[in-house]
Amino acid sequence: MRIRAVLLALLFVAAALVPLLGEPYYTKLVVRMAIFALAAMSLDLIVGYAGLVSFGHAAFFGLGCYAAGVLPMAGIHSALVIFPAAALLAAAVGLLTGAVSLRASGLYFIFITLAFAQMVFYIAQGMRMLSGDDGFRLPAPTLIGDLPLTNPNVLLYLMIAILALATWLCHRLMQSRFGYVVQAARDNQLKLAAIGLNAYPYRLALYTVAAALAGIAGAAYANLTEFVAPATMSWVMSGELLFMVILGAVGTLTGAIIGAVVFVGLEQILSGYTEHWLFPLGVILVLRVLLLKK
Repeated sequence: MRIRAVLLALLFVAAALVPLLGEPYYTKLVVRMAIFALAAMSLDLIVGYAGLVSFGHAAFFGLGCYAAGVLPMAGIHSALVIFPAAALLAAAVGLLTGAVSLRASGLYFIFITLAFAQMVFYIAQGMRMLSGDDGFRLPAPTLIGDLPLTNPNVLLYLMIAILALATWLCHRLMQSRFGYVVQAARDNQLKLAAIGLNAYPYRLALYTVAAALAGIAGAAYANLTEFVAPATMSWVMSGELLFMVILGAVGTLTGAIIGAVVFVGLEQILSGYTEHWLFPLGVILVLRVLLLKK
């Protein structure tokens, strides 16, 4: 545990020093890593701690993107409004869909979460006022004070702060009585029920929290790319987030962050050699699962 904490601290320090290089490309790359680290960590709450494999987490990420894109159209530009709004929108959808999805488990849970995510995806595709499948450019950047988050340096330091705070809060949450109940339900739900504890409300609360964190990550992603599109809600994005969690270490939080950093880094390196970069990345995942199970 201490080794993971030290490694995570070193990653945060290294990320904070990247703007000193004076290369916007590397700054944006690290921002992308931080955004997906937050999204992957939120998914790890469901997959690692609750033991439920979700294939629809991208829906919450995409809803955060749309919140950051639509609110400026209404004249709202403050990050103090947009980021909480993105979290609340994703949490509300997570609460509604989770209330149904968590009635199932195993393969059925996977397909129900996938179905809900595709419903959200197709709704976004059909919104012609927002250019449908083509997406739209961010009408105005989110502002923190007078600083625009489309500035990669500003967005980087904000994401480092959010990721550090979210990691600490999630760690505290999973080490609390609430977290122990969730993990007990993962290990043996029947024994938990035998002592009079119903796992459903605990799992639903955790699912909602995970959705909110993914929504915040989505809002940041919209400001990084300055573009919003339904593709951020697709099953492909859900698969990539799940890939990151598995690539790191399931049920550790730190592992999801490291997995996201490695995934985005390998994506940049391998895509420079071949357009079929997902194939060698898939081989790496297979080897990681077979040879490094713990």
